[in-house]
Amino acid sequence: MGAAPRAGGGADAHVAVVGGGLAGITAALALQEAGVRTTIFEARPRLGGATCSFRRGGLTVDNGQHVFLRCCTAYRGLLRRLGVEHRVRVQDRFAVDVLTPHGPAGRLRRARLPGPLHLLPALAGYELLPPGDRLRAARAALALRRLDPAEPRLDRVSMGSWLAEHGQRWWPRQALWELFVTAALNIRLDEAALGPAAMVCRTALLGRSDAADIGIASAPLGDLHGTAALRRVQRAGGQVRLRAKVEAVRAGPKLVVDGTAVAADAVVVAVPHQAAAGLVPEEACPDRDRWSGLGASPIINVHVVYDAPVTDLPFAAAVGSPVQWVFDRTAVSGLGRGQYLAVSVSAADRWIDVPTAELRPVFLSALERLFPAARQAGVVDFFVTRERTATFRQAPGSGALRPPAATRMPGVVLAGAWTDTGWPDTMEGAVRSGLTAARLVRRHLRDRGLLSPRMAEGVGAR
Repeated sequence: MGAAPRAGGGADAHVAVVGGGLAGITAALALQEAGVRTTIFEARPRLGGATCSFRRGGLTVDNGQHVFLRCCTAYRGLLRRLGVEHRVRVQDRFAVDVLTPHGPAGRLRRARLPGPLHLLPALAGYELLPPGDRLRAARAALALRRLDPAEPRLDRVSMGSWLAEHGQRWWPRQALWELFVTAALNIRLDEAALGPAAMVCRTALLGRSDAADIGIASAPLGDLHGTAALRRVQRAGGQVRLRAKVEAVRAGPKLVVDGTAVAADAVVVAVPHQAAAGLVPEEACPDRDRWSGLGASPIINVHVVYDAPVTDLPFAAAVGSPVQWVFDRTAVSGLGRGQYLAVSVSAADRWIDVPTAELRPVFLSALERLFPAARQAGVVDFFVTRERTATFRQAPGSGALRPPAATRMPGVVLAGAWTDTGWPDTMEGAVRSGLTAARLVRRHLRDRGLLSPRMAEGVGAR
């Protein structure tokens, strides 16, 4: 488990990890399992990165609704490493209620058939689409399954235009495809690059029959990621320096932390692309200026506390509404009476700068149309959390801008969901990037004689 370095395993090696988000946490844990001494430098007063919690009155509030799927094997592996896998719930079978503001609702639920046949009955019974559109959606899904997401030409095409070419009219794109692509990529269907959109659909919806089963945390994200990671890293002999601002990464390699040089045998730069471009030297990443082209896409979360329950659904999607996805966070938040709903709005360019006072009537009215019981319930609290740079903008051309983990400077590697992981900018992508970074660092330490070949290849690591 790497709790203590062993002779010849890496006792003399020290790796600095810049950034305590999921990518940095994963890299640090994977290195510690090989007996490598690690230090995480995090500018914020906590670990967990974009997945965090805060207190508001008597509630524990997550900054966003970070769900995952059963196919997110690397993220689930991180939960096991942290010892918190029992604090998440995964559906026995993929099922989503899809609400509309005008009354009719639909339900998508997979059948107990091998993939991709498992979704055909769900499409056949999806009442929000006319029968002809259900058939055309099934044909488009089969065509999508034949695409190779890694093919460069798919990075130059939008998912929306591809769907239109394959018979998907405006309403099926909104009532079916938009539900999943926008939530997964944090960008509207017509602006989303076909490559990552195809990857999501092929992996989650058209692959293994259980791949899209939805997982949701049953504990606050701050506990699930930040607190658990801090405890785990320190228990394994690592160090965590919070409120530590890394100002530069230089040859050596070494860091400049709060004005002081810190030497290391390797450095993992696990911060967002905007920050990474300002840290790594040009000789490490000559094309670092291109990373600005990745841009950013925002998410807002609208939080509403009612004095009485308004729905018995644990979560639901919505179409034809400002609401995209809504989650019941009553139990997780610690609310003792009433109901707490959190509305997640991806690709929130339209809303990100709108004052809370103006968002309140829009979203309360939308929730009342989706949940009629909300009309009789009182609103105890209403607030909004905003993530202006929640993900990079996964538009056509963005794939070509994502850098590999390796840099041209020995011992300096990149991590983060924005790097070229083969996955979209998600928790799964972040964890996979951390594992890749750790593997590259182990090999670097092996080549320098600081780590045995056996440990460099991760033998014995979970």
